Amino acid sequence: MISRLKRAAIPMAVLGVGIGAVVVLTIMKPTPDTASEPPRALKVYVAPAEQRAAQLRVSTHGEVRARISSEVVAQVSGRIVEVSPEFVEGGAFNPGETLFRVEDIDYRLALNEAEARLAAARVDLEQALADADVARKQLAGQANPSPLALKKPQVARARAAIEAAEANLALAQTNLERTRVSLPYHGRITETLVDLGQFVTAGKVVAKAFGTDHVEIRLPLTDAQLGALGVPIGYSAPPGGGLPVDLTAQVAGKLYRWSGRVTRLDAAVDSATRVIYGTAEVSDPYGSTTAPEHMPLAVGLFVDANIAGRVIDQAIALPAEGLRAGDRVFVLNTDGQLEIRETEVIHQTAEQTVIASGVNDSELVIVSAIRNPIPGMSLEAIESFDFSQDGGAVEALAD
Repeated sequence: MISRLKRAAIPMAVLGVGIGAVVVLTIMKPTPDTASEPPRALKVYVAPAEQRAAQLRVSTHGEVRARISSEVVAQVSGRIVEVSPEFVEGGAFNPGETLFRVEDIDYRLALNEAEARLAAARVDLEQALADADVARKQLAGQANPSPLALKKPQVARARAAIEAAEANLALAQTNLERTRVSLPYHGRITETLVDLGQFVTAGKVVAKAFGTDHVEIRLPLTDAQLGALGVPIGYSAPPGGGLPVDLTAQVAGKLYRWSGRVTRLDAAVDSATRVIYGTAEVSDPYGSTTAPEHMPLAVGLFVDANIAGRVIDQAIALPAEGLRAGDRVFVLNTDGQLEIRETEVIHQTAEQTVIASGVNDSELVIVSAIRNPIPGMSLEAIESFDFSQDGGAVEALAD
């Protein structure tokens, strides 16, 4: 019995010692530090809003096309006996400059014949007037002589013959002039369909050309862009007026710039695209093409256009990245916290946004992405960058 009690007491003693050790260790373990750190502020990129008088700008694009484009048509028939060196694809010509000449022997003979007929008609008129004078004297004593007896119909016929001869002479002179083919404007040849020695007939198309005094660019405008320009549908600028427009294009690996004016807007909305087309005009687009640094605003070129619109006296400008969905703006206030503002957007482009209210001048607008934005959350500005630049939504005006 005693031995059994001893065997049972040993495990109990070991268990008691273990429990006691655990209790002692629990009592003696160090107390953890209970101090807590505040949440770390989220770092964001910001840009200051700017209040200023500004001119809205509209960005669009279009294709350059000739203001004057025509088919050169032969007005007389004949063999081509002379061709200008510029009567080739790409050739330049001046108003009245002969492009080619049709053989004119037949037309000179026709002119000589018309001159002879006119001379004969004048002789006939002189003869008719002399006969009428003799008849009037012979019938001076008769009462109410007939017009036929006084030779009046013969005189009238002689006068009519002169008018017909003069008209025939004018036609002969015109046909002779038409043997020299020219155009009444500065231009370039795009295609030639005849050459030296070829016979052409009246009414045949012999070439195609376009004018280089002016070119036009058709520019599509949305309803919002039309509002930024501040002009109505069907707008037509007075002579020398219009909205200034800057044109740019990449040609031969370099960026080139041209200036023009938007002179008119279509009077109707395009039913297929629901846009309104404006027309920009550029004078002397080719200019001097002999200088290596000069690039003409060539017909067919696709260009980007930046149009100067209406002026806003008190505009708030901010980067395009600062405008959020629903026309909201995230602002970093002076306490380093996030504020979400509702704004009234006037105009926006890919670079900048113009608003009428919601943000004050010099307030910091957040331009970086924020996941799960909550008003009042702590923020820290990484940097503030200047976004003012030409070609954006607005252009600052000098005081």
